Amino acid sequence: MDFLMSGLAACGACLFTNPLEVVKTRMQLQGELQAPGSYQRHYRNVFHAFITIGKVDGLAALQKGLAPALLYQFLMNGIRLGTYGLAEAKGYLHSAEGTHSPIRSAAAGALAGVLGAYLGSPIYMVKTHLQAQAASEIAVGHQYKHQGMFQALTEIGQKHGLVGLWRGAVGGLPRVIAGSSTQLCTFSSTKDLITQWEIFPPQSWKVALAAAMVSGIAVVLAMTPFDVVSTRLYNQPTDTQGKGLMYRGVLDALLQTARTEGIFGMYKGIGASYFRLGPHTILSLFFWDQLRFLYNTYTK
Repeated sequence: MDFLMSGLAACGACLFTNPLEVVKTRMQLQGELQAPGSYQRHYRNVFHAFITIGKVDGLAALQKGLAPALLYQFLMNGIRLGTYGLAEAKGYLHSAEGTHSPIRSAAAGALAGVLGAYLGSPIYMVKTHLQAQAASEIAVGHQYKHQGMFQALTEIGQKHGLVGLWRGAVGGLPRVIAGSSTQLCTFSSTKDLITQWEIFPPQSWKVALAAAMVSGIAVVLAMTPFDVVSTRLYNQPTDTQGKGLMYRGVLDALLQTARTEGIFGMYKGIGASYFRLGPHTILSLFFWDQLRFLYNTYTK
């Protein structure tokens, strides 16, 4: 039940934040491996990107990749939050004195995140491909010609086998380790502090909301450089063997991006990342906490 509630909580958040994921993906691919000022900026900022995509691709394009996004969130976060919730319920995240342990919490969050992200990697790759697809006048990054999630998975599987479906999976793990460990550690620690300080009434939804807001800021700061690299690794063109043609791996992508685009290239789309990761973190953790509270209330 904990896994189911975790997955549903993440899907609820995804419905609201998927348009921001589309904008984030496009902004991270814009000017890929090109020096600043040497390319046309189709998307000047988050708000301009929303208007441009809606005007050129149509409003429906702001929900591109929604099906794989929902499936990925259910799989990844169902496993991630469900595993973390079980560890929390068993008392593994507390020290011998009974106090919350940030180190154990961060380690559990990272391990749970890695497990969920690796299993859901093929879905995330297809989501990235679909969200990058755009009309030629505003296209950025490599353009795949997928017709939908199942067609894309079938085509990649037939061409490159299981290895092709999990291409970029290892490269996406640093992103998840940084994000998941930061998110779950700061959420649990902040929630404990707020409860101890009695800022809000016991069991109030405001406790979870405030903790999720703090967690969202921390996640954006820790995760953005790895998120940029992950998006590019998943979206790069491949040869007939399914091997990436632009990057050899995470380190190569980091070095190439920093060398050609400067240090700010590592933080491309940070505004979109904040507007997407912040609300998604807040909503998913809030829904997760409230669903667990309701389940525990009505099953006892």
